[in-house]
Amino acid sequence: MGGSGQAGSGAAAVLRRWHPALPLTIAGRDLDRARRVADRLGTATATTIDLRRGDLGLPPGHDHSAVVAAVWDDHLNGLRYAQDRGLPYIGISSGMVEVAPEVVPGGLRAGAAPILLAGHLYAGLLVLAVLELARGFDRVDSIRIGAVLDETDSGGPAATADLQRLMAATSAGFVRRDGVFTWLAGSDAQAEVPGVDGVLLPGQAVPTLDVPSLALATGASDVRLDFAVGESASRRRGGPASAEIRIDLEGLDLTGAPRRTGHYLLHPEGRRPLTSLGIALGVERLLGLRGEPAAPGIHTPEGLIDPSYAVERMTEIGATFVDVPGGR
Repeated sequence: MGGSGQAGSGAAAVLRRWHPALPLTIAGRDLDRARRVADRLGTATATTIDLRRGDLGLPPGHDHSAVVAAVWDDHLNGLRYAQDRGLPYIGISSGMVEVAPEVVPGGLRAGAAPILLAGHLYAGLLVLAVLELARGFDRVDSIRIGAVLDETDSGGPAATADLQRLMAATSAGFVRRDGVFTWLAGSDAQAEVPGVDGVLLPGQAVPTLDVPSLALATGASDVRLDFAVGESASRRRGGPASAEIRIDLEGLDLTGAPRRTGHYLLHPEGRRPLTSLGIALGVERLLGLRGEPAAPGIHTPEGLIDPSYAVERMTEIGATFVDVPGGR
């Protein structure tokens, strides 16, 4: 679903590289556009879907092994279609304040099929990157992330609508502070986000699934993710829009001594390659194309995907990690 959009078509291309014989169905509202994507992929078909219908408007006899919602599905008929047929499902558009309508069906029909909630930044890829960086710690006490979205890199219409919808839902930020999950409002939510060239952009703490995922996966008592929209360092230098994420960790190293690290996660082509990779990793794991198929129930990316493997795949697509001496 949304397979002809930026994230969906990118994820399909990644899956095609990894698994050349995997059949793919590119579903969208514009059949010609979906066909162009399918033709480029090979071993793929195109179809139209109607998100207002429980059967998605698909003719009887269409068999699939999973449903990927790479587009906002306000009726959640993609999830309904998957659960009615016992198929794994992955959704990437539900922010933390909207995730309940996906969680409740999974609880009501926990044995139906796996549901992967990947409404994190880059479909969970950021969480996996942070967890890999945290391997050098015996105990993580604090995680501070600053993400820069270049204002020219908001994605296609669907991605832009997602961002606008989530920002309209609440202006409050969500953090873990002193071990307590807390909402921030007003000036408490505001922050300055440092670009890789040191330029500070105005931003604020945002309520994303990354915060509870990282807090609960690491046990860190302080977790905050600040988000800024502006000009990325690459574009300030005259280049294309890039993805820039500052990651600071504090805690104890493997000998018990205090440790503080800082890193930038960068991609020269912006958000699309990272989000596409995050989706592809989720699909691969749900279907058991790497490891065992996911069990029925509700999952998040860090519960299914090995961080080391994710980082290996990230470097393959051009992502880099840059050390910041001394951290923040």
